Amino acid sequence: MKIIAFTGMPASGKSEAVVIAKDKGIPVIRMGDLVWEETKRQGKPLDDKNVGNIAQTMREKHGLDIWARKTVEKIHRLKKSPLIVIDGVRNMEEIDYFKKELGIDFLVIAIDAPDELRRKRAISRGRADDSKNLKDLEERDKREIRWGLQKVIADADIIIPNNGSLIDFKKQVMTVFKKL
Repeated sequence: MKIIAFTGMPASGKSEAVVIAKDKGIPVIRMGDLVWEETKRQGKPLDDKNVGNIAQTMREKHGLDIWARKTVEKIHRLKKSPLIVIDGVRNMEEIDYFKKELGIDFLVIAIDAPDELRRKRAISRGRADDSKNLKDLEERDKREIRWGLQKVIADADIIIPNNGSLIDFKKQVMTVFKKL
C-alpha cells in the first residue's frame, strides 16, 4: 500500500488536491474530519476556536500523534486499496507513526502558497472551521506552526507551489499523481 500525505498551511490548497485524488477514485482520509467528529462528540460548535482547542487538548492529553493513531484506525477499516491519501498531516510525530504502522511507502506532498493568498482564500471560502478575520488566521497559523507544521513542510518529499490559478495548480497536482 502506498500512502500520500498532503500537508500545508491552512488554505494552501490541500482540499483542492484532495478533490483530484477523490476524482481518481483514491480513498481519502481527512485528519481534520476526525477533529471535527471529536468536536461534535463533545457538543461544541464547529468553529476555528473550538476545533483548534480540541486538536490541541487531544495532543496534550494523548500525544502529538493522536490524530495519526485515529487515522490509522480508519485506514484499517477501509477496503484494501493500493493507494490512500491522507489530508492534513501537522507534525513529524504523525509521520513517524504513519511510517511505523503503514510501512515506508509513505510520501509527503506539501502544498505551498503565500500567506496573503492563503488568508484571502480562507476568508472567502467560508468553511465552518475557518477563521473569519486576519487576527484569527494569524493565530491559527501560529498554533499549527507550534504543532510542528513548518518542519513537515520543509521535509516534504514533494512541494507543489500554489500561487497561480486554480487550473495551473490542478495541472501540477495531476502531473504528480501521474508520476506516482
